[in-house]
Amino acid sequence: MLLFVVFSLNQFARRSASAGSMYTYTSRGLGAATGVFSGWTLIWSYLFIGVAGLTGFAVFAAQFLAALGVHAPPPVIFFAISALACWYIAYKDIRLSSILTLVLECLSVLCILSLAAIVLFKHGFSVDTDQIKLKGVGFHGLSLAVVACIFSLVGFESATALGGEAKNPLRNVPRAVIWSLILIGLFMVIMGYVEVFGTRHYGTPLSSIAAPLNVISKIYGVSYFKIPLSLGAMVSFFSLSLSCLNAGSRIIYPMAQHLVFPRRLGRAHATNGTPHVAITVYVAIMFLVPTVLEINTNPLTTFGDAGTLAAFGFLLAYFLISIAAPVYLAKRHELRPRHIVVAVLAFLCLLVPTVGSFYPLPPYPVDIFPYIFLGYVLVGGIWLFAVSRRRRGLLAEIETDLENTLHAHEQRALPGSTAVDVASAGAIGPLGEAAGAAE
Repeated sequence: MLLFVVFSLNQFARRSASAGSMYTYTSRGLGAATGVFSGWTLIWSYLFIGVAGLTGFAVFAAQFLAALGVHAPPPVIFFAISALACWYIAYKDIRLSSILTLVLECLSVLCILSLAAIVLFKHGFSVDTDQIKLKGVGFHGLSLAVVACIFSLVGFESATALGGEAKNPLRNVPRAVIWSLILIGLFMVIMGYVEVFGTRHYGTPLSSIAAPLNVISKIYGVSYFKIPLSLGAMVSFFSLSLSCLNAGSRIIYPMAQHLVFPRRLGRAHATNGTPHVAITVYVAIMFLVPTVLEINTNPLTTFGDAGTLAAFGFLLAYFLISIAAPVYLAKRHELRPRHIVVAVLAFLCLLVPTVGSFYPLPPYPVDIFPYIFLGYVLVGGIWLFAVSRRRRGLLAEIETDLENTLHAHEQRALPGSTAVDVASAGAIGPLGEAAGAAE
């Protein structure tokens, strides 16, 4: 399903490189108003995925300290540590953020795959035929499960938000998007199989285990894995929050330059070239959400709820980009039948989790989450209406600015040209504000 979305997304990524990700892409296909809606939903999605990262960090930080025999402080302390570290790295340098995220994630994945090898081969390799035959699996639970899977796989598109800062973006960004999804998808399938297989005869159902990998390490007599696994999970969730902070702030950035948000949010740091104001505001909200919810709930519950809420935003953004791609190609006189087929397949596949969000009716409070998201979308529509009324011709100016920016970046992103910096991205048209950052 998501590969069809990627094929649509990469129609834009191969042709233009700028900050803003699917906000600017959708605007070029379906107009500024629809693009603003896409950006609005992505801000929601990256925010709640970032919240899930903070809460996941807190859960496994407590597990890590417990393995060392140390009493854990309140979860809010861990929220603050992760949020502050994310802010500092994102504020300083996108190159540092990207490399650090990649290194930390590779170490985490290596540790997890080591445990997976122990589970699969410690007592001789055998195949779990119940899983291969999908025993006990039916459509009744499948559609809602797809929503959870989307939560686990989203983020592959966030590389497009860094198109304005990437080296050779017209080549590297599409590659990053598609390989991120393929590799993460394979990893998810393998570890899903391992966790079901490894906990099959354990007394507690897998769905009720907060730290399944730690439990598996105990079952298979390698309890010493608890410390590196917990540390690796902490690192992974920290990286998750960091990547969402980078992606979300770089959607706020061009929208602020287009005056959808206060202009101050569209400023870039004069030395670092990062959208420091948007980063600071975004991470503050990201920290406040789980901190406030901590009054009545716990990090593990917030983690699951935040991921589900985020998935709805991504679904809408994916719908829009799948529709926008053939429209955009038609405007460029490059539309082919295969592009229409891909868009239709993406749209039809996305209907599965959409329907599954409402039927069969999920338990409370998940059953009201779609309506909470719809309320947020309604607020966005009211906000856009008010802004466009206050500044007549705003939407037309955004489209003109995006078109001018597109032509400029197409020239600058050609092989052999220098990388485009975030400060110049989106700052070329009539709404642009020179942010003054060096490449």
